[in-house]
Amino acid sequence: MNIHQEGWIAEADHLRERAPRGILFLCVANSARSQMAEGIARSLAPQGVEVFSAGSNPGVLNPLAVQALAEIGIDISGHRSKGIPEVPADRVDAVITLCAEEVCPAWLGRAHRLHWGLPDPAGAGDDDAARLQAFRTVRDELVRRLGRLFGDS
Repeated sequence: MNIHQEGWIAEADHLRERAPRGILFLCVANSARSQMAEGIARSLAPQGVEVFSAGSNPGVLNPLAVQALAEIGIDISGHRSKGIPEVPADRVDAVITLCAEEVCPAWLGRAHRLHWGLPDPAGAGDDDAARLQAFRTVRDELVRRLGRLFGDS
């Protein structure tokens, strides 16, 4: 799958116009993509926007996600994987699912939904160096998309 497909731009612009006050990033394990998205979004979102992440089958925060974000000055080392029931549904008005290879969890609450299917970097490559590069690729794509969502462009 090409993560650089441009269909997300109109979705990001539309979501920006809706000015959500609570955004949830969802994937399965809440260990990599959704954790990185949460960290990046918190660094970019305007004041008053709450950012959450969760997974349908929470695992353990991937140290390569922590490392990839630390490289750009974002510290998620204190994050932990969370399950969907831990998210305050009444404070979420936008949900962005990030699964690509696996079945994304469903959000049953009321919210505007987007799907940004990004490959799981934890499953990439044969060694940590290749996996770290996959994390960097996903990180950079999330920075690009969330910059569009929260930026002026």
